[in-house]
Amino acid sequence: MSGGGYQRGGRIIGLLPSAAVHPDNVKALLEAVASGATSPDEAMGRLADLPFEDHGFARIDNHRALRLGMPEVIYGAGKSTDQVISIARALRNQGQQALVTRASGSMAAAALGEFGTAARWHEQARCLVVGPDKPRKKKKEPAGHILICTAGTSDIPVAEEARVTAETFGNRVTALHDVGVAGIHRVMSERKLLMSARVVIVVAGMEGALASVVGGLVPRPVIAVPTSVGYGASFGGLAALLAMLNSCASGVTVVNIDNGFGAAYAATRMNRLDELV
Repeated sequence: MSGGGYQRGGRIIGLLPSAAVHPDNVKALLEAVASGATSPDEAMGRLADLPFEDHGFARIDNHRALRLGMPEVIYGAGKSTDQVISIARALRNQGQQALVTRASGSMAAAALGEFGTAARWHEQARCLVVGPDKPRKKKKEPAGHILICTAGTSDIPVAEEARVTAETFGNRVTALHDVGVAGIHRVMSERKLLMSARVVIVVAGMEGALASVVGGLVPRPVIAVPTSVGYGASFGGLAALLAMLNSCASGVTVVNIDNGFGAAYAATRMNRLDELV
C-alpha cells in the first residue's frame, strides 16, 4: 500500500514514511479527500487507529504528534547507539524532529556522521536533536515564554536539558542562573523578569528552597525540579524533592529528581493553552 499502512497478519500496524501522522499531513489528506483526489476508504486506511512502526526493539508512535502536538521523544539511556540512530532516522524520514534525551557522546558522534548539519549535540544537556529531512514551515511561537531559574551553577546541566527540550518544542526560553536562597537578594532583583514569564521552571538541589521562594513571589505556574546536587544528607536529591513536595507556597508543581525534560514538557503544555481555546 503506497503511502498507507503495512500489514502483519492482515492487521494494519503502522504507516509508511510518506503517510506519517503529522497534523500537516492529515490536513493535506483531508483536502485530497475533499477534492476527490483520494477516496474516503484510502484515507481511512492511512488514518488507522494509533498507528506505529514496529522495528522489533521499538514501536515508534507515529500518531503522537497528532494527538499531543509533539512527536515521540527518544530516551537514550539504556539504548544502544544503533537503536537510537535507527529510531531517529525513522522519525526524520516521517518529517518529524527527533529529540534524544540522556544521549551519550558516541550517540552524538554517530548522529553527526549520518545526519551532518541536521544533527545538533548539546553536550551539557546530554540532548541530541535531529531535524527532519524536509523542514516544515515554522509555526508561530506561543504567546508567552518559559523562564528557567537555577539555584546554583551546579544545577545548570539539568536546566539545560529543560531549555533544549522547551526550545525544541517551539517555545521561547529565558535562563536565569545562580539565584539561590544563599543570596536571596539575587532572585528578588529579578522579580520583573519572573513576572514576565508564562511559566517558571525552578531547578534546585541542596534543600530545594528556591521553588518555595519563587512560588510565593509570582502568580505564574511554577514547576520545581529537584536536582541530585548537594552533600551527603541531600540523599541524591531526595531532600530537595521532599522539600518541594512540602512547599508552603501553594500551587508549586514538582517533577522527579533531575527531570529537566519532564518539567519542560509540562511547561510547553501550559504555554500552549491559548492554542486550545
